[in-house]
Amino acid sequence: MTGFWVALATLALGVLIGVVRLRRDGRLRDRGEGRLTAADLGEELGERATLVQFSTAFCQPCRATRRILADVSEMVRGVRHVEVDAESRLDLVRRLDVTRTPTVLVLDPAGNIVRRAAGQPRKAEVLAALAAAVTDS
Repeated sequence: MTGFWVALATLALGVLIGVVRLRRDGRLRDRGEGRLTAADLGEELGERATLVQFSTAFCQPCRATRRILADVSEMVRGVRHVEVDAESRLDLVRRLDVTRTPTVLVLDPAGNIVRRAAGQPRKAEVLAALAAAVTDS
């Protein structure tokens, strides 16, 4: 009978962790720490904002995130999407404490990080974060 309760408790804990992660995954949060330059990224920053995506080669959510960010950067004038291969840029990964892919950073025109998301963000949240980045600068 003890094994049944242990299995039930393990299942409940797994469901709880899954629900918490699902609610937090891809949410753009305020993370106004750090700054990136064109030299850091190897590409120019956007005129109004920059969407930086840290990806890895076999990351399935990275592909969907790439499409979302590319769509948003085409929709909003002056916004640039820059994708960074996390495996080849471990210096930036460590400096910015990127622990999973995709990780998305929203930069203002000066390169300051104004929003951050771990996981695949929703298009509406990216647009709202861009509005905040553009008005904050």
